[in-house]
Amino acid sequence: MTPVRFAKVEGAAKAPTGIAGLDEITGGGLPLGRTTLVVGGPGSGKTILALQFLMHGAKHCEEPGIFVAFEEASSRIVANAASFGWDLEQLLPEKLFFLDAQPMPDMLQVGNFDLIGMLAILEVKIKEMGAGRIVFDALDIVLGLLPDPAARRQEIYRLHQWLLAHGITGMITAKSGGDTTDYGNGAPFGFMQFMVDCSVILNHSVVLGVSQRNLRVQKYRGSVFDENESPFLIAPHGLEVAVARTLGRTDANVSSERISSGVTRLDTMLGGGYYRGSSVLITGFPGTAKTTLSGAFCEAACQRGERSMFVSFDSDGTEVVRNLESVGIRLGPYIESGHLRMVSARTISGSAETYLVRIKMMAQQHGARCLVIDPVSTLSKSGNEHTAHSVAERLIDWTKSEGISLVCTSLLDEMSDQNEGGSPLQISTLADTWIHLNYLVQAGERNRGMSIIKSRGTAHSNQVRELILSDKGVTLADTYTAGGEVLMGTMRWEKESAERLANEETEVAEKLKRVMLDAEEAELEVRLKSLQTELIAKQVEKALLSHTVESREREQTTGRKRISELRGADAAVGDEKQSS
Repeated sequence: MTPVRFAKVEGAAKAPTGIAGLDEITGGGLPLGRTTLVVGGPGSGKTILALQFLMHGAKHCEEPGIFVAFEEASSRIVANAASFGWDLEQLLPEKLFFLDAQPMPDMLQVGNFDLIGMLAILEVKIKEMGAGRIVFDALDIVLGLLPDPAARRQEIYRLHQWLLAHGITGMITAKSGGDTTDYGNGAPFGFMQFMVDCSVILNHSVVLGVSQRNLRVQKYRGSVFDENESPFLIAPHGLEVAVARTLGRTDANVSSERISSGVTRLDTMLGGGYYRGSSVLITGFPGTAKTTLSGAFCEAACQRGERSMFVSFDSDGTEVVRNLESVGIRLGPYIESGHLRMVSARTISGSAETYLVRIKMMAQQHGARCLVIDPVSTLSKSGNEHTAHSVAERLIDWTKSEGISLVCTSLLDEMSDQNEGGSPLQISTLADTWIHLNYLVQAGERNRGMSIIKSRGTAHSNQVRELILSDKGVTLADTYTAGGEVLMGTMRWEKESAERLANEETEVAEKLKRVMLDAEEAELEVRLKSLQTELIAKQVEKALLSHTVESREREQTTGRKRISELRGADAAVGDEKQSS
């Protein structure tokens, strides 16, 4: 990677911090060649932020750094940094230098002192290293040794002018009065915030027993920035600041590829399945088969050879695998082959931000293309109500940007009205496909129903189908209505049986009628043949009679003619005799 010393945003030169989210909030990083103040209470992450800022500059921006430690020994700082996977020792001393300046506990102060000597030493070190960044960690420790506010203010001005004169990017960390952000008004060195070019406030509080960390950029001269408070987390690899999608950010690539939900008839209802890289929300009451549909999706993904991850908040992974086998969904072989990773989220504790960071980290390590979170509504548990929706938004944004197909289940309160209410996180508006599961109680039975409330970009079915679970798998029954009411379970079976019997009776009656008609038809055909024979006989008799009459008449005519001829001959003979 080609090193980049700084980025220019909105015409201002900036020093990237390398902290996910913070560079987006500040539009590229902290002001280059100027001073930034980081304020926060104990455990808020000031030192970690400062170290990460220096490390990124030394590794990726060709800017060696100096860390002036007023509170903690440098050896302990380096050792603590190792827990984040930072090998600071390889940067020592050419690219990263630590100066231990913490006062000794048994030090006896006699007379006044200033920072001139220390700054002189640092000036030599800056020239020697070609340092571009410097951090003064816990400056309030040493300033607290000065006798009065005027002396403290003088040393602060001295330090600020020294930083500006050397054109080095400086960071000063200082403590606030506690877990509040009222540093500017209540702290004795609050005027420092008016002097520096950039001020960042870290806040660490506990809400209903859940740790919450927030970051806010209070000021940034010469640059636009996000003024809102953003949650952040001390993650396994350093600070991660949560930010929403910003203006100008490239939209995620979308795909028209369809992937199976794991249930063939559901794929048909969806017009071919889920879109690749889309987000799917499955809502329902306890026991409506949300986990089952999620397991079917995972199984179908693994059958395609895609690496998948199943995050379960309600049960251990082994329990989920065992339970799904009862409905013909077998995930065990895919876990053994490495295609599927089961994660029991009960082992994760903390804020919703903690859940998101851990899920992202594990999914990236596994190379997951399909992700299931069952149920995502757990993020809104006590202490997380105000941040959970933002976390859910960023979860969906992250999966879309990575091209990961996401299926989330959301648990609804069984004691509430059984309607199609949205999830507790209100992410139903964000999801691309929303499938709702519910119960239909009829004739003393509780049957499962499924409907597709929405599926963006898909001509989906609007029917309510009965969801049937058996040891052979998961399927959906065709919609069956009677008298304008959808029937399921025993009532449907009874109605179908009654209709089947009625159809059989009708069929038998039709067959009997057909036999009777055939017999009558045969009888008529026999009668018809007899009549035809009789007709032919009469016709023959008639013909014979006609022939006889004709013959007789012909004989008579011939006889008369013969007689006439004979009579004529006799007359001629008589005439001859008379003439003779």
